[in-house]
Amino acid sequence: MVVAYPCEAKPSALENDGDQTDQLSRYVTDRDPALRNQIVASHAGLAYRLARKFTGRGEPYDDLVQVASLGLILAVERFDPARGGTLVSFATLTILGELKRHFRDRAWSMRVPRRLQETYLEAKAVIDSLTQENGHSPTYQEIAARLEITNEELLEALEAGRNFYPLSFDGPAKDSSATVSAPAFDDPGLLSTEDRRFLSRLAEGLPAGSRRAVELRFNQDLTQAEIAHELGISQMQVSRTLAKALRHMRERAQT
Repeated sequence: MVVAYPCEAKPSALENDGDQTDQLSRYVTDRDPALRNQIVASHAGLAYRLARKFTGRGEPYDDLVQVASLGLILAVERFDPARGGTLVSFATLTILGELKRHFRDRAWSMRVPRRLQETYLEAKAVIDSLTQENGHSPTYQEIAARLEITNEELLEALEAGRNFYPLSFDGPAKDSSATVSAPAFDDPGLLSTEDRRFLSRLAEGLPAGSRRAVELRFNQDLTQAEIAHELGISQMQVSRTLAKALRHMRERAQT
């Protein structure tokens, strides 16, 4: 069965997020695709609205909707109501992260050392985890302690991360007691092994070149320019290939 996304979800579908706790809890346990599709469809308007915020920046609205919709699906896959928070809040961060990553792919002009990339991405996952565990944004000290690195190493990685996503921080950047705003990391957690397997299943049926582009995009976190160099095609071709692949993956997720 294919779930058709509405152009806009009714406000009640988003306002009554708390009413879906039972559905979300059941999905965590059962992983029933039909139930997931129902949850995703009821929040589809959120993906459309967030995609609209990024229009006028040179990317087709339909492509932005595909990116946002995949972010919504990933959010439903990752979200666990037992850890606190609401799906709308969690999905908003995930969708914005995917949209910003999409634009980063088109505009990233500085190569960040792999060591800093890994620390930055690990920090994002830790921030998401600590925020849900403690009910508030973690401090730099708390993040560094969880990662078993120094505050200086953490701040260096976070600064480097500005080349990946626009970040914002609460409090002085060099104050180790300052808290990191949870919304600053709009993509909660790098794709886990389970996420990667889920995306690999969605990519089944794609041409070999498209599957490779998806792998480089999600598994290796390459920019579109880097994917173009790797595949020996233009960045425009990469952009079109990924847009078509995202549409295919969203459709598979709805069956």
